[in-house]
Amino acid sequence: MILTYLLNGISKTTVSSNEAVRISENKNRMRYSVEVQALCDIELVSAETDKPVSFSKSDLFFLNGYQSWTDTFEYHYKDRLLDGTKIPSYVKNKYALHRYGDCTFHKYDKNILHAVDISYLKGNETHFIGNLNYKTAYINIDYHKKLNKVILQSDIKNIPLKKNESIKVFDYIFDTDIEKAKEEYFSHFEKPEAEKIIGYTSWYNHYQNINEKIISDVLDNISKPFDLFQIDDGFEPFVGDWLTIDSKKFPDGLKPIVDKIHSKKLKAGIWLAPFAAEEKSDLFRTHKDWFCKDSKGRPVKTGGNWSGFYALDLSNPDAAEYVKETLRFYKSMGFDFFKLDFLYAVSVTEHKGFSRAQFAQKAYELLREELKDKLILGCGAVVSNCFGLFEYLRIGPDVSLKFDDEWYMRHLMRERLSTKVTLRNTIYRHLFDHRVFLNDPDVFLLRSDNIKLSEKQREALTTLNALFGSVLMTSDNPKNYNEKQKAMLYKAIDLFNNATVTEIQTGKRSIKITYTCHGKEETFIYNIQKGVL
Repeated sequence: MILTYLLNGISKTTVSSNEAVRISENKNRMRYSVEVQALCDIELVSAETDKPVSFSKSDLFFLNGYQSWTDTFEYHYKDRLLDGTKIPSYVKNKYALHRYGDCTFHKYDKNILHAVDISYLKGNETHFIGNLNYKTAYINIDYHKKLNKVILQSDIKNIPLKKNESIKVFDYIFDTDIEKAKEEYFSHFEKPEAEKIIGYTSWYNHYQNINEKIISDVLDNISKPFDLFQIDDGFEPFVGDWLTIDSKKFPDGLKPIVDKIHSKKLKAGIWLAPFAAEEKSDLFRTHKDWFCKDSKGRPVKTGGNWSGFYALDLSNPDAAEYVKETLRFYKSMGFDFFKLDFLYAVSVTEHKGFSRAQFAQKAYELLREELKDKLILGCGAVVSNCFGLFEYLRIGPDVSLKFDDEWYMRHLMRERLSTKVTLRNTIYRHLFDHRVFLNDPDVFLLRSDNIKLSEKQREALTTLNALFGSVLMTSDNPKNYNEKQKAMLYKAIDLFNNATVTEIQTGKRSIKITYTCHGKEETFIYNIQKGVL
């Protein structure tokens, strides 16, 4: 292992204990850990280790992406990952597309395949890697194809250690038997107690164009087997101004709608982006000192949604209190289910005294502590920090109404909205489901209006969501379904409740999926490029 640290502001590197640090390594079956004890005051920078691997061109690499929306598949040897830092400067400056992922703080290379915290390799050689130290430091797992090695890099940057303090810089599961190592890894987590849920969300039909009448009209047509009715973005004047409900759209506020939802024996859900505020919001204009800043003291744009948005700096007590006040405001209305979005934003900038993992963990724990027994669906979140904290997690990017979004977006970023991308995430992130949280694959859509997905693509989307997800959501109004669409809905609900996936086989342009339902084994082929079964 190579350890890098700062001593009196000067960078030092060591591979063994010295006058500044004591390094202790431990191996117990599949578990490997390294602890560093400071013998004087230091600041950690990085820790790195590597393992030789003889790659072949037929290898498959499962690369868990940094956050919910990051593309996550079994990649082929010749695949390359999009590097967001290569986005043209004028696009980056206006939309901050490079901020959605990890490319600004982890170097991408055309000869390297990169995973975060969890990965496996299938081929002539096999292995599984799983990070147990995610609350302290993410592990960047880089497959160097030209060097024939996998390099594990612990992101411990900015962690200070006083004299005699100790910290684990590595703690991970590694073994060449993928299934045994996978089971060993997930045995370290308590299985979530939450139940599968079927629901409606207003977003993928109306987007921000919602009002009291639209929501009420759809609600009139939502009943069992639906469990949840979620109001998505558009009820607030601007993102960030959470303590004000748009009085033109909702003259009576949201409380009467919550009461109506409950009268139908449904859970009431609300969408929030608690760490974000757009440039046009009153919050950003009046409290710029509450937001994350760069080295020159300027607020850092964390994305291009809405009018461009910024992240609250939770090391500022006033900002942290505003997040708590926001959550209490919606709890007081009676909401049962909170979809909390754009959570990655708190991790875009560095925070003195904390690694990225430590700061994100602290931020997500704030949400859990404030919402107590309410149900949380995380979205746009760093995946591992959600383990054991949230009942549900979105495990892919947004579904697009066009199968693969606009052509230019396909070349810009890994976190772009895309039905094509999210369906593969849905399949390959299945390993998390019911182990650390329940998977939300995003919505299925069966309607034929206001959509560019073909009927066969909508059928594939619905089937795969039902098979691989534990959250089955739609933005369709069921009253508009024809008989064929109703039949597809109930077939999906049957799969959702009764089917179990038993095998996934990755091909070059397709995925073979086998499952059992009501004691019968079924197999189908999913065409990746066309999005059909």
